[in-house]
Amino acid sequence: MLYASAESIRRQIEAVLGAWGCPAHLAATTAEVMAETDLMGVDSHGISMLPSYEQLHRSGQLRLAGEPFLRRDFAATALIDGAAGLGHPAAVMAMKLAVEKARAFGVGAVGVVNSHHFGAAGCYARIAAAAGLIGIVTSSTRGIIMVPPRAAEPVLGTNPIAIAAPVPGAAPIVLDMATTTVAGNKVKVYHLHGRDLPPGWVVDGAGRPVTDHAAAMEYVFTRKEGGITPLGGPEETGGHKGYGLALMIHLLAGTLVGASFSPIRNRTQRPDEPNNIGHLMLALDPQAFRDRAGFDADIAAVVEVLRGSRPVDPARPVLIPGDPEEENRAERLRRGIPIPEALERQLREIAARAGVEFLLAPV
Repeated sequence: MLYASAESIRRQIEAVLGAWGCPAHLAATTAEVMAETDLMGVDSHGISMLPSYEQLHRSGQLRLAGEPFLRRDFAATALIDGAAGLGHPAAVMAMKLAVEKARAFGVGAVGVVNSHHFGAAGCYARIAAAAGLIGIVTSSTRGIIMVPPRAAEPVLGTNPIAIAAPVPGAAPIVLDMATTTVAGNKVKVYHLHGRDLPPGWVVDGAGRPVTDHAAAMEYVFTRKEGGITPLGGPEETGGHKGYGLALMIHLLAGTLVGASFSPIRNRTQRPDEPNNIGHLMLALDPQAFRDRAGFDADIAAVVEVLRGSRPVDPARPVLIPGDPEEENRAERLRRGIPIPEALERQLREIAARAGVEFLLAPV
């Protein structure tokens, strides 16, 4: 297995996107987000997305030359049009604008419409945390892969939510999660590694668990019946909560900003028509609610209590959301980002078709 440096991953993505006609500054932003995602161990949303992006580009759905622009601008709110390009540049633009508005008004809410896949939601929540603010990110999705409780077929997507809060003198607290038991691309990662899935991730049309990685790929990405379970799994163990959360996130990140609802869009969508995915970025300035020193002291106290809680196994201490990503980042900066052989073959073929050099290299 190749353990590639983050810099070579960033350069590879930038080269491929540039060859596809993406303006240099947009390609650089996208490559930076995707490489950072791989560093944090979110392999499902980093360079492994290039094959999917190539399909979108070749079909004409993805308009890589499009420049995100401001469509509406009010006091504490705004709407950005993603120009049918990849979601990463539009999402970065949106969260940075939300931060500016939060500093002026205490809260900033910026929606994105006419976008595509934007990678890991936590990357954008971290922008707010790095500025000392609380960041909240939600997104609608293109795929229809979540099977609601009592249903035999998928209706919703993974509809993610991320929340990040700054911690004085330490890494931020970052919750970044799909509203399904697992993200759809995580199934793809297991398939790339040839690993079977844990029971409960994927079900068939009769609600029975599917663990074979190849069969799971079919149920998630090809077949009309079956798919991924909502967060919580079956209704008896709380799956209705994950389903409800996914629905409300779509209303916030899709319906509110004017993005499409995939089951309805797919009835009339042409093969070359953009997906019109929506995102919503929120930034909250703690100083609009209380004294900053008090907020910092309280959040530090919360972290101290959680880290000091007695673990079942002393060798496995209680973690804070965001800890695994920080640990992965340190390890992968040192060792490199693992690229399974199947993915490496795909990336070599993509680079060849794009007419660019294969640039992935060890640390």
